Amino acid sequence: MTPAQSFSDGPIRSIVLRKDEDGNISTSYEDTSVDPSFLGEGDVLIEVGWSSLNYKDAMALEGNPGVVRTWPLIPGIDAVGTVIHSSDPRFGRGDEVVLNGTGLGENRHGGYTQRLSVPAESLLHIPFNFSAQQVGALGTAGLTAALSVNALVDQGVKPEDGQVLVTGSTGGVGSIALHLLNKLGYETVAVTGRREAYAEYLTALGASDIIDRAELGGQGKPLQKGRWAGVVDSVGSHTLVNAIAQTKPNGVVTACGMAQGPDLPGTVLPFILRGVQLLGINSVEASRELRRRAWALLSEHLDTSVLDDMTTVVELADVASAGADLMSGKLHGRTAVRVH
Repeated sequence: MTPAQSFSDGPIRSIVLRKDEDGNISTSYEDTSVDPSFLGEGDVLIEVGWSSLNYKDAMALEGNPGVVRTWPLIPGIDAVGTVIHSSDPRFGRGDEVVLNGTGLGENRHGGYTQRLSVPAESLLHIPFNFSAQQVGALGTAGLTAALSVNALVDQGVKPEDGQVLVTGSTGGVGSIALHLLNKLGYETVAVTGRREAYAEYLTALGASDIIDRAELGGQGKPLQKGRWAGVVDSVGSHTLVNAIAQTKPNGVVTACGMAQGPDLPGTVLPFILRGVQLLGINSVEASRELRRRAWALLSEHLDTSVLDDMTTVVELADVASAGADLMSGKLHGRTAVRVH
């Protein structure tokens, strides 16, 4: 079977974003089998079973120009599925595979479709101990959390060095990071603006303490009392700056998001007076080896029952409304999207 022949196999249900001449954005759930361009480009054709809903996906579903780089577009930065056809010898028909990032749902068609061609170079077989649904639930958020935790470990942050701060802790990255750090023996402190609602949830993930995001969300002193051996930040802006200012000498801070904003309104003092390291986490273009190590960390240490408990499943047709719920703070943990 060739990718072109796949279009004789019946309808392919997809979410499609369009923008008209007046700049009006629309989202539709439709059959894209009539237009081969929606199949995407790549050397491996997969039948997509699962995707996920990340903050970036929710932004894309709103037509955010910082995410959506081409029109029309099938969003979805994650794709989990079964190989139909492959020109790469590493993958054979029937293999279960996962792809996160690499431009999916941004500048190329993504995982909110039942059939998709993807590049083999960043494609991985799913871990043997995870179901396709669980891999979909983890998605880019799980990959990013694992990349962040591996970065802390690689830079020498040890459990005995002190507490690790996790911002955006009820979100996908924060939730998975809290759990992984706890399983590795670290003491963690969670940051949230909804302590009363989610204290039990965060404690169950391993947080030893919870602080209100208001403590970090405003302008603070450029150098503050050193509290953290490490930080996993997905918020950016003042929150990240204050977290850096509170990091102990030679501590390590990872940055992977900008929920509060993309700005960094701070000073160099924590870096030149304490030797604090700031590491950027780029899950979109992470090398195959970094991806492999991240999924190996998840496979070895993540408790799938914990993942299942924090996962909400939505149908592909309902993903736009779920994205609106995520943007308004009505969702926490992970959201898996059932595609096929």
